[in-house]
Amino acid sequence: MDAFTEFEHEGWERVAEKYDSVWSSSTRQFIAPLLDAAEVREGMAVLDVGCGPGYVSAAATERGATALGVDFSREMVGIARRMFPRIEFREGDAQKLAFPDQSFDRVLANFALLHLTNPERACREACRVLKPGRKFGFTTWARVEENPFVKLVDDAIQAHANLEVNLPPGPPYYLFESPEEFRAALERVGFDGSSMTFKIHRIEWQVPTARFVFDAERDAGVRTAGLLARQTPEALTAIQAAIERGMRRYARADGFAIPKAAYVVAVGKA
Repeated sequence: MDAFTEFEHEGWERVAEKYDSVWSSSTRQFIAPLLDAAEVREGMAVLDVGCGPGYVSAAATERGATALGVDFSREMVGIARRMFPRIEFREGDAQKLAFPDQSFDRVLANFALLHLTNPERACREACRVLKPGRKFGFTTWARVEENPFVKLVDDAIQAHANLEVNLPPGPPYYLFESPEEFRAALERVGFDGSSMTFKIHRIEWQVPTARFVFDAERDAGVRTAGLLARQTPEALTAIQAAIERGMRRYARADGFAIPKAAYVVAVGKA
C-alpha cells in the first residue's frame, strides 16, 4: 500500500462513524443527479465504487437496479452492511477491482476519485469492468472559484496555516480543470469521449452553527484534517476564526446554508 492510500485508509477507518452525521447531508444531495446522468434504470447491474455508508447503492436499488458496493475501509463497509442489509458490500480497491471484464451495466463513484492515489487508474478499472456501450458516472468537487464552501475553507487555510507540513502527496484537490481535460482523460482509459456529459450541480449544505465546518474538517475529514493536525494551536485558532467570519454571509434563521458545487460526469464505454 502506497503512502497516500495508507493515509486515506487509516483516516477513513478512524472517522467512518462520523460520516453520516457530518457529511452525508451534503454528499447525498448529489446522488440523484449522478444516477440521472448515468441513466441508472431497473434491471441494471451497478457497481458503487468508494461506496462509503452505501447511499448510492441504496438509491440505485430503489430504481430497480442490482447494486454492489465496494470500499477500501472495513469500517465503512460494516456501516453500509448494517444500514442496508439487503445489499451486498465488499472491501476492495477501486484501482484494482476484483471483478471480471465486462461485469456491470453501470459503475458509479460519488466523490471517491480524489481519495485515490491514481484516479485515472480507477477510471481505467471502471472501463474494464463495464460491458461495451455501458456507462461510468462520477462526481468530483468543482474548482474553488465555482465552489463557495471550498473557498471558505481554502481562504482560511491559505491565510493562516503552515502549508509546508509532512503529508503524503496525493492527486490534485480538483481532478481536472475543464470538460476538455475530463474528456481527454476518459478517452485515454477507453471511454467514448463524444458520449461524455458534464454538468455542474449546486446545493446548499445546512449546518447548525458557525463552528460546525471547522469541527467537521478537523474531526471528521481526512486530507484537510491531516493538515490541520500539523498546525500550531495559534494557527488553528486563527483558521477557526477565519472560517467562522466567512460563515456570517450564509447565516439563516435556523443555522447556516453554505453553497457547494460539484461536477457530475457520465461517459459511455467505447
